[in-house]
Amino acid sequence: MTSIITNSGAMAALSVLRNIDSSMETTQGRISSGYRVAEASDNAAYWSIATTMRSDNKALGTVQEALGLAAAKVDTAYAGLDNAIDLLSTIKSKLTAASEQGLDKDKINKELTELKNQLTSVATSASFSGENWLYNASTAANGQKTMVGSFVRNSDNTISIMTINFDSATSTLIDKDTASRGLLSKSYYITAPGNNGGANVTHTYYLINCAATNGPGQNDKEIKIDSTTTAAVIGEMANAVEQMLKAATDAAATLGATKTRIDTQNTFVKSLSDSITRGVGRLVDADMNEESTKLKALQTQQQLGIQSLSIANSAAQNLMQLFR
Repeated sequence: MTSIITNSGAMAALSVLRNIDSSMETTQGRISSGYRVAEASDNAAYWSIATTMRSDNKALGTVQEALGLAAAKVDTAYAGLDNAIDLLSTIKSKLTAASEQGLDKDKINKELTELKNQLTSVATSASFSGENWLYNASTAANGQKTMVGSFVRNSDNTISIMTINFDSATSTLIDKDTASRGLLSKSYYITAPGNNGGANVTHTYYLINCAATNGPGQNDKEIKIDSTTTAAVIGEMANAVEQMLKAATDAAATLGATKTRIDTQNTFVKSLSDSITRGVGRLVDADMNEESTKLKALQTQQQLGIQSLSIANSAAQNLMQLFR
């Protein structure tokens, strides 16, 4: 039936055109934003997962920055310790040379003094961001250093911040308050044979006199020589320096292991962050090839819909021919 009141064909064509326009709006939104799921209304489950994982990824970005700061602190301390070990080795060699007859011990002592000054300079300058793990001027001892290592989301959806720890008390070379807390400022016990075959005796030696508030004991001797210093005493000093070398080497080894862990963790966090980014992309990113093809098809459908609506609207005008 043909009616001038109700144009069913036009209504059908208009309904189709509206659907096409709605689909075009959705497709154009995906192309302009790059997201297939941009809002919770697009897909609540995927949007929720993506939002949570993006938040976690920001936290991982902060972890990367914290690891970079931790690596800088560890590198600074390690560089100082490594240089200190070289200087201690040189001091040991100078003491060994001083045991030989005919050498000017006073001149060797001047060299020892400069080497000790350089050790002090290394310890005091090994600072990064206000932290020095080789030198302490506070009344409190250097202690545990805590560095952010990772961000973890647990199975029950709670989060944890994991840390990397290093005890800087083991790497302190000089302690200005309490000399015994520093590897180079504290005293080392050396056992030596007694005179004329008597019982063994113990002597204590320290390398650097830092004028600490709580300094070495009255009987403790600084490692320095002059023309009257005997070969036996020089040997005892060399043994004390050897103990310092061992302690500094142990501290450097621990610090090196910490450095390796930080570098490994930093690499892992970067890979994890990239994996999360890719995973979120698979959930919510739009396939631009697919969307562009769909847009082209919808544009064609829109043109055909407009033509159909035009034909349906002109059908009523054809009724006028019947009344002529």
